Amino acid sequence: MMASLPVETIPIRVDEHNRLRVGNTRVLLELVVYSFRLGNTPETITDQYPSLSLEDVYLAIGYYLRHRDEIDTYLREQEEEASQARREWEAKHPPTLTREILLARLDEKRPN
Repeated sequence: MMASLPVETIPIRVDEHNRLRVGNTRVLLELVVYSFRLGNTPETITDQYPSLSLEDVYLAIGYYLRHRDEIDTYLREQEEEASQARREWEAKHPPTLTREILLARLDEKRPN
């Protein structure tokens, strides 16, 4: 007779802003996924984000690998949302220090 295997709960939750977080932490799933994509091991990821447990990182990465299309779509949506927010912020708060101003200051400091 084979023993029944325990069911693992995936440690990914949706927060109040509709963002995916890992475990009971504030660490976003995309941070774990991006780190994993860069070639970091789960051990390295827990060094980067000490509030994460090694078990949660392994399960989160496993979930990502099994649901890559869904998570990649979520990541693209998050990136677009961030880009839109950045564009709106920059439109409301244009930089006061431009490249041209910096180059002009540099030219003023150069000896004649």
